[in-house]
This record gives sequence, C-alpha cells and structure tokens, in this order.
Amino acid sequence: MSITRNDDVLGGEPRIAGTRVGVRHVAARVIDGGQSPAHVADQFDVALADVYESLSYYYAHIDEMRELERENEAAFDRVRESSLKPKETVQ
Repeated sequence: MSITRNDDVLGGEPRIAGTRVGVRHVAARVIDGGQSPAHVADQFDVALADVYESLSYYYAHIDEMRELERENEAAFDRVRESSLKPKETVQ
C-alpha cells in the first residue's frame, strides 16, 4: 500500500508513502479542481497508480477526509482571527 501516515509528516494525515503529497491534496486537484489523474501525477511527480490509490483511499474513508477538512478549516480560521491586527491606524 502506498498510502501511509506518520505524525511527523502532514500532521499525521494520510499521504503517498515517501512524499509529502497528502490524499486530500490529490482529491482537491482531481475532484474539486477537475484535473485529470495523469496531470496530477505529473504535477506531483508521483506514479499514476499512487494518484488512483489516493482517490480510492479518499472515497473509502470519506468521513475521515471530511473531518480532516473541517479541522483544517477551523485551524485556518483560528490563525486568521489571531493574526496581528493594528490596534489603531497610523496617521
């Protein structure tokens, strides 16, 4: 199996073994972005079989993938809210 997890890489999200290409990265390009699996494989410099295995993993674990996406969006929102904002305008 070319899909692996490691807490030290991508925060433990499932990814293509030996890379930092996450299953969600592949799904975003193919499913959401409408790119062909062959194009995604070329862009990420991975085997086409790895792209298809990522998509298979994504669909086999759809609830987990959606939860990871919600967690990622929540973390992004927290960072955006806590980013430095000027307390007053400079004149």
